[in-house]
Amino acid sequence: MKKNNLPKLGKIHPDFFNQHIYHKLGAPDASVLVKPQNGIDFGVVELGSQVIVLSTDPFYIADELGMEKAAWFAVHILASDVAVSGIPPKYLAVDLNLPPQITESELIRLWDAVHKECKKLGISVVTGHTARYAGCNYPMVGGATMLGLGKKKELINPHAKAGDAIIVTKGPAIETTGLMTAYFPKFIEAKYGASFLKRAQNVFYQMSTVKDASIAASVGGLTAMHDATECGIWGGLFEIAQHSRVGMCIDLDKIILQEEVRLVCSCFDIDPYKSISEGTLLATANKKKAKLIVSALGEAGIVSSIVGEVTEKRQGMRVFSANKSQELKHPRVDPFWGKFEEYLKKRQ
Repeated sequence: MKKNNLPKLGKIHPDFFNQHIYHKLGAPDASVLVKPQNGIDFGVVELGSQVIVLSTDPFYIADELGMEKAAWFAVHILASDVAVSGIPPKYLAVDLNLPPQITESELIRLWDAVHKECKKLGISVVTGHTARYAGCNYPMVGGATMLGLGKKKELINPHAKAGDAIIVTKGPAIETTGLMTAYFPKFIEAKYGASFLKRAQNVFYQMSTVKDASIAASVGGLTAMHDATECGIWGGLFEIAQHSRVGMCIDLDKIILQEEVRLVCSCFDIDPYKSISEGTLLATANKKKAKLIVSALGEAGIVSSIVGEVTEKRQGMRVFSANKSQELKHPRVDPFWGKFEEYLKKRQ
């Protein structure tokens, strides 16, 4: 029997990106300060003393979340990728390619929630496209671009330096927990009970780095920020190190692992450190500022910790735990997507 050689779900591997996409970016332009790179969530165009920061993502509406929560998440996915530049998100362009079954009342609820969250974050919607099309379905109902406008001196152009401290907020698998509890609550409740399920479902509103990034940037001393999305903390740290051409020494035991995350990942047999984690901010900062950043985040109710140090590239990327050490490698495939598909079938 012929083996199924279909590509894995989720983002393409950095090696494929670097070989087939990175060097094919249309016409070169000196005003492009930051172009598409692994480990960088945004692009930047220079306009004199100011810069425009841009980021593009699918417009992700998970029907199981309900329109209001789904819209909140869709806005924050986009806003987070601009916020990690150190410049606040300001403008939004949205292309909604909607499934035929969405009703007018559902669309009204969806857009009202988008409007409300954008207004709260100070984001203006400037253009878009809205239509129903055959073949479109949840949760990918289009795409959007978020933009920020700020002073060039405020931009954090990500480049970690040897000697920097590594900061992680909230711990791993935040998005994994938020989505698995929304889609598959019966599996979790059956194993841990209704009280735990309710607690775990509250992790949903941690799926944003907008506040994390704003607070960290206000303290200063940052050299890089990255939202740990696909392939989680390990993938994100690997990407920062790769594009910065540095090594890393990471203490696994210093990374916060929330109980709700640990148990939900255990329920679905998911490695939390390799799994999608929108809302987890990965940052590098000079050591003098790192403790101040962690303190400021804590005052705002955001848990975080200093988990290691950036090293010279020749020292490699290592993860330590107790007396053990292992090389940090890119996970290549995020375990969330496979488990998500598996449990969708079990739920039917």
